[in-house]
Amino acid sequence: MPTYHYRCSQCGHEEEVFQRMTDNALTKCSKCGEESYERVISAEGGFVLKGSGFYSTDYCGSKSSSTGSESGGGCSTGACPLAK
Repeated sequence: MPTYHYRCSQCGHEEEVFQRMTDNALTKCSKCGEESYERVISAEGGFVLKGSGFYSTDYCGSKSSSTGSESGGGCSTGACPLAK
């Protein structure tokens, strides 16, 4: 479900709300009760990988594999302790 950011034009209250894409936009402020809520476009919500196993260096090719054997038959630095 997407997260939408809302701001009240009367009191300035802001909050993030989980809503279905098919739900109507909220109009009533949860703090002051006025019908002045507006959906705000934010820069947040980009693609983020979280959890163990996702690193920025996973597929860059500068890191040797965890098994100790590369496709070329050895470590890229030539000093692999597992290549004995």
